[in-house]
Amino acid sequence: MSTTPPPEDQREVRRAKLARWRAAGVNPYPYRFVRTHEAATLQAQFDALAGQEVAVAGRLVGGRRDMGKVVFVHLQDGSGRIQLFARANVLGPEQLDWFKELDTGDFVGARGTLMKTRTGEVSVEVREFELLAKGLRPLPEKWHGLTDEEKRFRQRYLDLISNPAVRETFLIRSHMIQAIRAWLTARGFVEVETPVLQPIPGGGAARPFVTYYNALDRTLYLRIALELYLKRCVIGGFERVFEIGRNFRNEGLSRKHNPEFTMMELYQAYADYHDIMALVEQLIPAVAAEVLGTTTLQYGEHRIELAPPWPRVPLREAIRARTGVDFVALTDAATLRAAARAAGLAVEPGWSRGKVIDELLSVFVEPTLIQPTFLIDYPVELSPLAKRKRDDPTLVERFECFIGGMEVGNAFSELNDPLDQRERFEAQARARAAGDEEAQPMDEDFLEALEYGMPPTGGLGLGIDRLAMLFTNQQSIREVILFPQLRTLGPAGAERSPAVPGVDARGARGADG
Repeated sequence: MSTTPPPEDQREVRRAKLARWRAAGVNPYPYRFVRTHEAATLQAQFDALAGQEVAVAGRLVGGRRDMGKVVFVHLQDGSGRIQLFARANVLGPEQLDWFKELDTGDFVGARGTLMKTRTGEVSVEVREFELLAKGLRPLPEKWHGLTDEEKRFRQRYLDLISNPAVRETFLIRSHMIQAIRAWLTARGFVEVETPVLQPIPGGGAARPFVTYYNALDRTLYLRIALELYLKRCVIGGFERVFEIGRNFRNEGLSRKHNPEFTMMELYQAYADYHDIMALVEQLIPAVAAEVLGTTTLQYGEHRIELAPPWPRVPLREAIRARTGVDFVALTDAATLRAAARAAGLAVEPGWSRGKVIDELLSVFVEPTLIQPTFLIDYPVELSPLAKRKRDDPTLVERFECFIGGMEVGNAFSELNDPLDQRERFEAQARARAAGDEEAQPMDEDFLEALEYGMPPTGGLGLGIDRLAMLFTNQQSIREVILFPQLRTLGPAGAERSPAVPGVDARGARGADG
């Protein structure tokens, strides 16, 4: 039977200790500490540093053994762990008693000699120490592996303290973003920043988040895509441009979708979707090699090879092969709905032709695309910002990139004909007036910019969160987002229902994360 007191009792014990430190004239929250080495450096370079005076700092995380005149405890910093070895004949009896006052979770700085104990563990024999921050709440009892999922996401800081693998996930994510940025910059792409608050939520099909700008006395929207402002940059003369930033789509939650997500979008003048396909199948393997040291990923039960070339499969062929439905032959929405229903799709009344095609792809095709695959040539209804296919005006030059059974990238030969673009926007406006909240609104400002001329351009959106899922072998997008939004807890700690009506559990398909 556990003898560990309840957390509230432990808090009182810690507050009493805090009072004792202060009564002794010690500031338990000092301003700085000069550290000479990180724990990982001392572990890796022990032979060169043994016997030297070192200074380490970090959080006490357990492994405590109190043997009277000798105390062992582990200290964790951002690089790893190292043992502190404190004994009375070095620290002195009084200082050893104060050392014993330290709790798991406290931040401590220690100076002493680097050595190995009789068991061979690399340690710092403490000559002097400082309390750097007193922790008033105890860490999770099983500090070596916090497992309650809701607690992990709601209190991610405890997850990071408790689970080294979680810290590694976010280090890989960070390194991945740095590698993408470096790869693009080395090839002449210029990184820019565009508005998060926008008067018209354009560049994607999604319900936006709405906010109010008091100083301007107007309603604005959190962006759903980076696209239309980056295209303005191309119009303005930036021939290769990219942005890595947050997008917001007021939609459902799922294993692959989070309403707040990170995208990388790029635009390359004088390029088409064939050029962008070549870029993608070079970029992703290069980033994997840089970050992971290999182009082969283990994702769940699948072994995925990223090395090019990647197959290019027309969307029509992919859907027809798995459902028997030929959307090119079925030009009428009602007929297509009937064919999709016969193929096993749960079709809702009133779905447009484009919606049915999108759902056929999501339900029957996407989960089967484990190895990197480009699906190409989409219906014009699904792509109001893409150029029509050169030999078939009912299709557009668009591809989506799938890896691990989910979409990670979306790209076009970008539409630069302002008259065609206006007609597409007008069609979207009609769909919006008919009740489609995700349809692209009319954007006169963008149309005006386009009338000044935009060169032939290839564009790409890459889902950073989903790519991070693949690189870290995570099956849920919440595992690669540091602080995901969660439902509000009720009085008894149970999750309340969503406050927003009409939000489903699946979310929209797309590299939007």
